[in-house]
Amino acid sequence: MSYFFRKLLCALCLVGGGFLASAALAEGIQIKRAELERVEKEWFLNAAFQIELSPSLEEAVKRGVTLHFLTEFDLTRGRWYWFDEKPAQVERPIRLTYQPLTRLYRISSEGFAFSSNELSEALQAVGSIGGWRIIEASELDPGKTYLASIRMILDLSKLPKPFQVNALNSKEWNLASPWLRFSFNPNSSSVLGK
Repeated sequence: MSYFFRKLLCALCLVGGGFLASAALAEGIQIKRAELERVEKEWFLNAAFQIELSPSLEEAVKRGVTLHFLTEFDLTRGRWYWFDEKPAQVERPIRLTYQPLTRLYRISSEGFAFSSNELSEALQAVGSIGGWRIIEASELDPGKTYLASIRMILDLSKLPKPFQVNALNSKEWNLASPWLRFSFNPNSSSVLGK
């Protein structure tokens, strides 16, 4: 094989491998930003996630399978003499369903409801968290520094049983963002995580 063809073959392999890697990274959940904001005597969380479903998950939603997303938030403070203090450990469930008769995607969470005829818009609504009450300011020690952690997952335990079996055998169904961790001091009025 000539030198030119070997170089061309190597270049095509690299380009093809890069394309596959970028396609694999496109599916999943990524944290775009997270912020803790103090309003009067309470702390609220604002966050944005980017959610990309695999083709099999998109097909499942269009066939009527409800997807349950779970946002988890922890606030901890390390102690050398005992277990870590956890003043806040909260979860927020969000459901995504598709109504075939109306051709609308519906999002619902704790009294909030939103409908859209576009899946991308519905996923953007699932990934947008604004004004989520986390903890009262009086429950935190203003002289201490805390560690805030946030992530979002697709809650596989809420899927119908046949789909849970499928989810265990497929990486495409295991969606979870990495944990975003950032320092938090109650003396500030706003803390940006990313």
